[in-house]
Amino acid sequence: MQKSIPFLFMRGGSSRGPFFQRKNLPAGRDELSEVLIAALGSGHPLNIDGIGGGNAVTTKVAILSQSPDPEVDIDYLFAQVSVLDSLVDYKPTCGNMLTAVGPAAIEMGLMPANGNLTTLRVRAVNTGANILVKVQTHNGQVIYDGNARIDGVPGSAAPVEMQFLNVAGSSTGSFLPTGQTIDNIDGIEVTCMDVAMPMVIARASDFGLVGNETQDELDNNNTFFERMEKVRLAAAKKMGMGDCTASVTPKFGIVAPNDQINHLTVRYFMPWRTHPTLAVTGSQCIASCALTPDTVAYPLMTRSDSIPAHLVLHHPMGTMDVITDYSLNDNTFVHKSAGIIRTARKLAEGKVFVPNSVWDGDVT
Repeated sequence: MQKSIPFLFMRGGSSRGPFFQRKNLPAGRDELSEVLIAALGSGHPLNIDGIGGGNAVTTKVAILSQSPDPEVDIDYLFAQVSVLDSLVDYKPTCGNMLTAVGPAAIEMGLMPANGNLTTLRVRAVNTGANILVKVQTHNGQVIYDGNARIDGVPGSAAPVEMQFLNVAGSSTGSFLPTGQTIDNIDGIEVTCMDVAMPMVIARASDFGLVGNETQDELDNNNTFFERMEKVRLAAAKKMGMGDCTASVTPKFGIVAPNDQINHLTVRYFMPWRTHPTLAVTGSQCIASCALTPDTVAYPLMTRSDSIPAHLVLHHPMGTMDVITDYSLNDNTFVHKSAGIIRTARKLAEGKVFVPNSVWDGDVT
């Protein structure tokens, strides 16, 4: 006998994974993790015994519920299931998967569609961030067809607009968790910043890199990853995050110049492999770093100084646009909001099965 759990299988941005209703899963975090590990097939490089895709961007899980907060419509709990290690990390959130939260909530009946554009107030439970999500709808249904294109995803789809509010310091409590714009860790200058995602950001050149390396070139550079991980873990302690050996946060990013105004070349790490494109949350943090005086990224980018700032971040498969509203008070960066457009698509729906030995179905 196995326990069946209803789910939607969604692509959000350049990630994909199962979307569950919270009421259909175990209440306890330990038992929930065991269920997600069994469902995704963590513990095998191909996730052969589950529905994961053998890569960190395809072993992501979104868990949705109607929010008890009258100022919020949908609570979104994110879980990153490891491909190999049978671990689940609830510390980060995922902006790419967030792209599909609005469509999934409407599909699940958690939120009604409203006219031709349905706006949902979403709370990222992992970090406490609030996001306005705008989904194209018609006759009570989600519209998936459209002309919006994003690098890293073939074809086109309907745009999903997201505006991130109050995301500075959302994980650590501070925009600059170490209190410094630059820290020197193991001979590498880094900026430790928390905007939508806590990150450690360094110049590519300080690792002997150009910054435009491919995903495969970076993933095969063991020397770089070993040094990067040493810096990341030391930075995590300085950020007040403790021992992050088994955590995917803080994430790591490297930056390099681009010869266009408001453009920056970036590479983002998950953190033990190179992201094929760029995380939505990470894009906001890197954009803020590029706009903040005295950080590692600030002198690398030529700015137009227009506010809101429209930045274009170059990743391995193309670019991502980030619109950041901010102010500079006495040369101090104050983040207000960030906007981004992505796409989503419903891929499948049905039931996923886990052994009764993992979970007997009790949700109380």
